[in-house]
Amino acid sequence: MTWHESWSNGVVTLYRERLWAPPSLYLATALVIPASLLVFLPISIVTGIIVAVLMEVAVLVLLWVLAPVVEVTDTEFRAGRAHLPRGLVGRAAAFTGAEATTQRGPKLDARAWTLFRGYVRNVVRVEVRDDADPTPYWLVSVRDPDKVVQALQS
Repeated sequence: MTWHESWSNGVVTLYRERLWAPPSLYLATALVIPASLLVFLPISIVTGIIVAVLMEVAVLVLLWVLAPVVEVTDTEFRAGRAHLPRGLVGRAAAFTGAEATTQRGPKLDARAWTLFRGYVRNVVRVEVRDDADPTPYWLVSVRDPDKVVQALQS
């Protein structure tokens, strides 16, 4: 999470967070190694080891590359690949603990746009003020929803 100004394009970043997986998930990917060895060792020991290492590296790279970014700038709110111009941002609310679980579950509107990560429990709800858009709000996993709300209200 950072507060800084991006000098390359003049856009001011008010909040930025990459939703990294927890270390335990990276550690769990090590199970790819014995699974790959089990399949490829009967073919060749060298092939088995090479494939196991390449598979582990591929899984780690995918976890790293696919981690979405949540960002609030002076011009837009971004969550992953989705962009919402700040002029269309309505009320924003932060939810933690049981409230966050309720927002992701029983209170979730099927028309809402969502970006959830199971390992990030807190969410921020951002209303969409666009009559042409059937999406009533975005519900996005973030580690510090109060900072996101503060950035959106600034």
